[in-house]
Amino acid sequence: MADEDAAADEGAEEGDGGGGKKKKLILFGGIGLAVLLAAAGGAYYFLMSGGSSAPQTDPAGGPAPEAPKPAVFYDLPEMTVNLATDGRGTYLKVRIALEVRDKDMISQIEPYLPRILDAFQIYLRELRPADLEGSAGLFRLKEELLRRINLSVYPAKVEGVLFKEILVQ
Repeated sequence: MADEDAAADEGAEEGDGGGGKKKKLILFGGIGLAVLLAAAGGAYYFLMSGGSSAPQTDPAGGPAPEAPKPAVFYDLPEMTVNLATDGRGTYLKVRIALEVRDKDMISQIEPYLPRILDAFQIYLRELRPADLEGSAGLFRLKEELLRRINLSVYPAKVEGVLFKEILVQ
């Protein structure tokens, strides 16, 4: 009989504990749902409010949004340099185009062309063939050339360095 009473007490305690666990689960589920809805609402607000600050077109002939200006490119002369290697000579042949904002920027850059080519030659001659392997190597090369050219032509600014041809032999 004592065993039956102990088993009944345990069953009652488990029933109460199970109900408490269900309440906690429902409570945390509700809190999680509220947080998720708040995050979704905030994301919607920030993403949609960014577009509303742009100039709107008026159906009655108001101002239309400006179309982006096409980029202007300036081709540098082809360069061939020997790379820093031990033993057999390795050469790099590269053709580069510079991306600038407008044609006026080209007229500001052209007087500095000897300085640009000198900066490129000095940097390229210090490279090893391993420095040019893979897309990461070419990305680092592009970023370094852009940094060097902007130092050379300051206050003018080049927007990008584009590789037209790269040959390592």
